[in-house]
Amino acid sequence: MKRVEVTELKQLEDERGWLLKILTRKEMPKSDFGEIYITTAHPGVIKANHYHRYTNEWFCVIRGSARLVLEDIESKDRKEILMGNTKLLTVKIPSGIAHAVKNIGNDTMYLVAIADQPYDDRKPDTYSYNLIS
Repeated sequence: MKRVEVTELKQLEDERGWLLKILTRKEMPKSDFGEIYITTAHPGVIKANHYHRYTNEWFCVIRGSARLVLEDIESKDRKEILMGNTKLLTVKIPSGIAHAVKNIGNDTMYLVAIADQPYDDRKPDTYSYNLIS
Protein backbone atom coordinates (compact mmCIF):
# COMPACT_ATOMS: atom_id res chain seq x y z
CA MET A 1 0.00 0.00 0.00
CA LYS A 2 1.58 3.22 -1.14
CA ARG A 3 0.31 5.60 1.56
CA VAL A 4 0.79 3.34 4.58
CA GLU A 5 4.18 3.78 6.24
CA VAL A 6 5.79 1.16 8.50
CA THR A 7 8.77 2.14 10.67
CA GLU A 8 10.83 -0.49 12.47
CA LEU A 9 11.61 0.62 16.01
CA LYS A 10 14.66 0.10 18.18
CA GLN A 11 14.03 -0.53 21.85
CA LEU A 12 16.80 0.81 24.07
CA GLU A 13 17.28 -1.13 27.28
CA ASP A 14 19.58 -1.04 30.28
CA GLU A 15 19.46 -2.09 33.93
CA ARG A 16 16.84 0.62 34.67
CA GLY A 17 14.28 -0.52 32.09
CA TRP A 18 13.56 0.32 28.45
CA LEU A 19 12.76 3.28 26.19
CA LEU A 20 10.88 3.14 22.89
CA LYS A 21 10.45 6.21 20.67
CA ILE A 22 7.19 5.52 18.86
CA LEU A 23 6.92 8.67 16.75
CA THR A 24 9.21 11.59 16.07
CA ARG A 25 8.79 14.77 14.05
CA LYS A 26 10.45 12.94 11.12
CA GLU A 27 7.44 10.62 10.79
CA MET A 28 4.87 13.36 11.45
CA PRO A 29 6.09 16.41 9.50
CA LYS A 30 3.80 19.44 9.33
CA SER A 31 1.03 17.56 11.13
CA ASP A 32 -1.25 19.11 13.64
CA PHE A 33 -1.37 17.28 16.90
CA GLY A 34 -4.67 15.73 17.90
CA GLU A 35 -4.32 13.19 20.69
CA ILE A 36 -2.36 10.25 22.06
CA TYR A 37 -4.16 7.34 23.65
CA ILE A 38 -3.56 3.79 24.84
CA THR A 39 -6.10 1.06 24.33
CA THR A 40 -6.02 -2.59 25.37
CA ALA A 41 -7.60 -5.70 23.92
CA HIS A 42 -8.08 -9.06 25.57
CA PRO A 43 -7.03 -12.21 23.66
CA GLY A 44 -9.06 -12.66 20.47
CA VAL A 45 -10.64 -9.18 20.65
CA ILE A 46 -10.79 -6.94 17.56
CA LYS A 47 -10.59 -3.15 17.82
CA ALA A 48 -11.38 -0.45 15.24
CA ASN A 49 -12.97 -1.98 12.10
CA HIS A 50 -13.43 1.54 10.74
CA TYR A 51 -11.82 4.30 8.69
CA HIS A 52 -11.49 8.09 8.91
CA ARG A 53 -12.04 10.64 6.14
CA TYR A 54 -9.74 13.30 7.62
CA THR A 55 -7.77 11.82 10.51
CA ASN A 56 -4.36 10.17 10.14
CA GLU A 57 -3.29 7.75 12.87
CA TRP A 58 -0.10 5.99 13.95
CA PHE A 59 -0.35 2.62 15.77
CA CYS A 60 2.29 0.87 17.88
CA VAL A 61 1.66 -2.32 19.86
CA ILE A 62 3.95 -2.03 22.88
CA ARG A 63 2.89 -5.23 24.63
CA GLY A 64 1.33 -8.39 23.30
CA SER A 65 0.83 -9.56 19.71
CA ALA A 66 -1.48 -8.18 17.06
CA ARG A 67 -2.56 -8.56 13.47
CA LEU A 68 -3.30 -5.21 11.84
CA VAL A 69 -5.48 -5.43 8.73
CA LEU A 70 -5.59 -2.44 6.37
CA GLU A 71 -7.68 -1.76 3.27
CA ASP A 72 -7.81 1.27 1.00
CA ILE A 73 -11.52 2.07 0.80
CA GLU A 74 -11.21 3.23 -2.83
CA SER A 75 -8.76 0.79 -4.49
CA LYS A 76 -9.58 -2.15 -2.13
CA ASP A 77 -5.81 -2.77 -1.87
CA ARG A 78 -5.36 -4.85 1.31
CA LYS A 79 -2.42 -5.46 3.64
CA GLU A 80 -1.86 -7.38 6.89
CA ILE A 81 0.92 -6.57 9.36
CA LEU A 82 1.99 -8.59 12.39
CA MET A 83 3.23 -6.38 15.20
CA GLY A 84 3.96 -6.44 18.90
CA ASN A 85 6.53 -7.84 21.34
CA THR A 86 8.69 -9.54 18.72
CA LYS A 87 8.15 -6.95 15.96
CA LEU A 88 8.14 -3.39 17.28
CA LEU A 89 6.72 -1.13 14.58
CA THR A 90 4.96 2.17 14.16
CA VAL A 91 2.43 2.07 11.33
CA LYS A 92 1.05 5.26 9.80
CA ILE A 93 -2.57 4.78 8.78
CA PRO A 94 -3.62 7.63 6.48
CA SER A 95 -7.20 8.84 6.15
CA GLY A 96 -9.17 6.65 3.75
CA ILE A 97 -7.47 3.45 4.93
CA ALA A 98 -9.81 1.16 6.86
CA HIS A 99 -8.12 -0.56 9.78
CA ALA A 100 -8.77 -3.30 12.31
CA VAL A 101 -6.41 -4.73 14.91
CA LYS A 102 -6.84 -8.14 16.53
CA ASN A 103 -5.10 -9.45 19.62
CA ILE A 104 -3.59 -12.74 18.43
CA GLY A 105 -1.73 -13.48 21.66
CA ASN A 106 -2.66 -15.09 24.96
CA ASP A 107 -2.27 -11.94 27.07
CA THR A 108 -3.72 -8.43 27.03
CA MET A 109 -2.47 -6.36 24.10
CA TYR A 110 -1.49 -2.70 24.65
CA LEU A 111 -1.71 -0.37 21.66
CA VAL A 112 -0.48 3.23 21.63
CA ALA A 113 -2.25 5.38 19.05
CA ILE A 114 -1.50 8.92 17.92
CA ALA A 115 -4.03 10.90 15.90
CA ASP A 116 -3.45 14.19 14.12
CA GLN A 117 -7.03 15.31 14.87
CA PRO A 118 -8.72 15.22 18.27
CA TYR A 119 -11.86 13.10 18.49
CA ASP A 120 -15.01 15.24 18.48
CA ASP A 121 -18.16 13.36 19.50
CA ARG A 122 -20.28 16.11 17.88
CA LYS A 123 -18.62 15.44 14.50
CA PRO A 124 -17.01 12.00 14.69
CA ASP A 125 -14.69 11.17 11.80
CA THR A 126 -15.16 7.42 12.30
CA TYR A 127 -16.99 5.29 9.74
CA SER A 128 -17.71 1.60 10.31
CA TYR A 129 -15.96 -0.80 7.91
CA ASN A 130 -15.98 -4.52 8.70
CA LEU A 131 -12.50 -5.84 7.81
CA ILE A 132 -12.35 -8.79 10.18
CA SER A 133 -14.77 -10.42 12.56
